[in-house]
Amino acid sequence: MHKHFAVVGHPIEHSRSPELHHAFAKKMGLELSYQRRLAPLDGFQANIQAFFQAGGHGLNVTVPFKEQAFGLCDTLTTRAKIAKAVNTLWMENGQLYGDNTDGQGLVDAIQSLGWSLTKSKILILGAGGATRGVIYPLAQAGASQIVIANRTLERAQQLVEDLSEFVPNTGLTAISLDALHGNFDLIINATSASLSGDALTLPHTLQFKYAYEMAYGKPSSFLQQAEQRQVPYSDGFGMLVGQAIEAFYIWNGVKPQLNEFLD
Repeated sequence: MHKHFAVVGHPIEHSRSPELHHAFAKKMGLELSYQRRLAPLDGFQANIQAFFQAGGHGLNVTVPFKEQAFGLCDTLTTRAKIAKAVNTLWMENGQLYGDNTDGQGLVDAIQSLGWSLTKSKILILGAGGATRGVIYPLAQAGASQIVIANRTLERAQQLVEDLSEFVPNTGLTAISLDALHGNFDLIINATSASLSGDALTLPHTLQFKYAYEMAYGKPSSFLQQAEQRQVPYSDGFGMLVGQAIEAFYIWNGVKPQLNEFLD
């Protein structure tokens, strides 16, 4: 009797989750099925209820339903509570459980590159949901300082206000994107600017050892600038694989090795 999983979103046809989960299952010797589910924008709740009623075991949630999934859960993990978004769902004793594996996926991807997060000083560009979801796992992994830079300074300040209590050992501060400067171990791009024509120019007053782009599969001006500076960089494919492994682990109790799936 093999378990059924799916990823739900709108749009969904681009999702690489099925191939990842099938590859993990093959590696770990498990039988499972994992499909894409397109939910209508106003029909997310009915879609996931139907999935679990039909005996589905676990669901991944992608754009634009992560905040909605958060609101439907009976029980949330700490990291989901802090992220205020859920990308991994499962049922236990009639209760809907929710977690957010994005931040841990990012941490695992960074560590698999051999970049240390211990006592690191990190700059994150953008103050949206993607940033909110990764602050706590980065702090847990040992970041000593995290600076959030955003076009609208107020949004970054709000995030600092919301999250400081959860990361007592990490200095959390906000700056405006116009005021980028300083020396960082790692810079993470969590804005969509590098994918649109609205490219962000990183000033020379800003120095960094490593550059990570959360998006993947498209040309990124952010990574081009890292390359010009001869700084080691990576796109977000490792984060995608990392968050999928973490979800797979929650559901199946076994954890594939991230590095084996990065080719």
